[in-house]
Amino acid sequence: MTVTVHPSSISGTVQAPASKSNMQRACALALLHEGETIIRNPGKSNDDLAAIDIIQKLGAGIEVKNEELKIKKEKGAVVAEEINCGESGLGIRMFTPIAALSSAEIIINGTGSLLKRPMHFFDEIFPKLGIFIQSNNGYLPIRIKGPLQPADIIIDGSLSSQFLTGLLMAYGKAATKPVTITVNNLKSKPYIDLTLQMMKEFGYIVRNENYERFVIKPSFDFAQDLQNTIDTSTSLRTYTVEGDWSGAAFLLVAGAVAGTITVEGLDIHSAQADKAILDALKDCGAKISVKENTLTVDTFPGGWGKAFHFNATDCPDLFPPLVALAAYCKGISVIEGVSRLQYKESNRAVTLQQEFGKMGVEIKLEGDKMMIAGGSSLKGARVHSHHDHRIAMACAVAALKANGETVIEEAGAVNKSYPNFYNDLKLLGAAVSLPLN
Repeated sequence: MTVTVHPSSISGTVQAPASKSNMQRACALALLHEGETIIRNPGKSNDDLAAIDIIQKLGAGIEVKNEELKIKKEKGAVVAEEINCGESGLGIRMFTPIAALSSAEIIINGTGSLLKRPMHFFDEIFPKLGIFIQSNNGYLPIRIKGPLQPADIIIDGSLSSQFLTGLLMAYGKAATKPVTITVNNLKSKPYIDLTLQMMKEFGYIVRNENYERFVIKPSFDFAQDLQNTIDTSTSLRTYTVEGDWSGAAFLLVAGAVAGTITVEGLDIHSAQADKAILDALKDCGAKISVKENTLTVDTFPGGWGKAFHFNATDCPDLFPPLVALAAYCKGISVIEGVSRLQYKESNRAVTLQQEFGKMGVEIKLEGDKMMIAGGSSLKGARVHSHHDHRIAMACAVAALKANGETVIEEAGAVNKSYPNFYNDLKLLGAAVSLPLN
């Protein structure tokens, strides 16, 4: 799909999309819960739909009613022989340990860029937990056979926190005595805060010792084979998916660059890592008004912000909107954490450098730092998303004040996390040309 964005001024109010970080975790916890779970404000992105498909294949019954999802582990449900996580990095890393709670042999697969992401973590850790694993030299597809047996282990947290999220949930379900996961060099700590917060809401007991040790205690849900769960609980859990700070970051930057806008549905007290976009916006001089779950961002006075320095090591998904922001800030903005970008939907550091270079923005990469030269007029160009949803959105935001139209190839990549992105820009008054269905 090709989308054209014309120079535009925007204004108005828009609802933040549902958080896929919340949604996918809620699906996993609902699968593990012995009882019924109602998920309100469920997400509809490709990653969200993949999570729903996974839990169905692992034995959950799904009912959609009044924009709510009703999820219940089916008695005697048979686990599918294969689950597909689509292109969801969180999905593959979180659901694989959960699937390993079963004694059934299961193939874990994915599509697109996920097939190129290293999964050596499972080869190293699963044998220590009594799980048979056979991978494709550390890549998908993976064949596993449990059941997972919780044990005290030491893991490397430098590549992603998502592996830890999956282990914490699986351990929470299976632990019959206190067990400890020790983590070296943990990245993306706010995402673990989110995991622990949600696990607590579902009754799991985890003690966080300075993000270096996590002690998981037995909860009211003890381990049972996923195939043979006997649901004796009538406990009902209700969870409302938060607005997504990751997707909203692009809207907030668009407001600073191209108009005064209001974004509703964002929890200022959220544990989501990408809430840190507010710090960057404040540092570069954007005016932000906060009222309950509503944020308003005003256009930069004079049309330009000031250069900023931001460490995105714990929130690497902010790199694309931050680059779009930096392009409209006078001076050299510095973003740290480049090492976290290699194994995303694309190699985002290089992709951002290439695509924003087409729009006249010079980006230099030095070690773990990215330096963006902002303050010069951007030019409309033909750019490519590299099948990366966040690259497509970053280019669209940057295009709002470029000279001339910007054509985004493979623009449909936004369906991975924010299917309504272009329509929301149009709702705010942006001149966006979409292909006819």
